[in-house]
Amino acid sequence: MKKNTKTVTKVKTYPMDNFFVGLIAICVLAALFVVVGTTSTLSTTNIELEKLKENIETQENINSSLSMQVDELGSLSNIQDVAKAYGLSYNNDNIIVIK
Repeated sequence: MKKNTKTVTKVKTYPMDNFFVGLIAICVLAALFVVVGTTSTLSTTNIELEKLKENIETQENINSSLSMQVDELGSLSNIQDVAKAYGLSYNNDNIIVIK
């Protein structure tokens, strides 16, 4: 019978190895914090962007409504009604179109 003998070799570690392992761990943690911070900032920016888009859409609707009111108030029939209400007469020869 043969005896099984195992030889155990111990790996030497140097102090610089521990330093580099610690440095890598710190770098990984720092990268995680940067990713979380960037994601948070991106999320906040997207929320603000959506609010601004909603405000722009609301303002465009208001502008469209006001433009329609301007067209209605500037129509010939409205001008004639206002002129009659103030006792004025409509004379086509006195109209000057300015562009």
